[in-house]
Amino acid sequence: MTTKKIIEEVVLLPVEERAIIADLILRSLNPVDATIDKKWLKTAKIRLEELKSGKVNGIPGDEVFNKLRQRYSS
Repeated sequence: MTTKKIIEEVVLLPVEERAIIADLILRSLNPVDATIDKKWLKTAKIRLEELKSGKVNGIPGDEVFNKLRQRYSS
């Protein structure tokens, strides 16, 4: 079976099944590294505590995306 044929068949699947396939393909390209996952978890916990304590203030997502659109629009 050719790559083109596989893609043609995959795009016909329900979105949930395509999402599973996409996830599996991405995981095969970027294998899970437990040490990196632990570092990200530690960083996420620190950032959450900073938000909860008021040490830092969050920026609403809409504001962030608007700034990005303005910065990168042609």
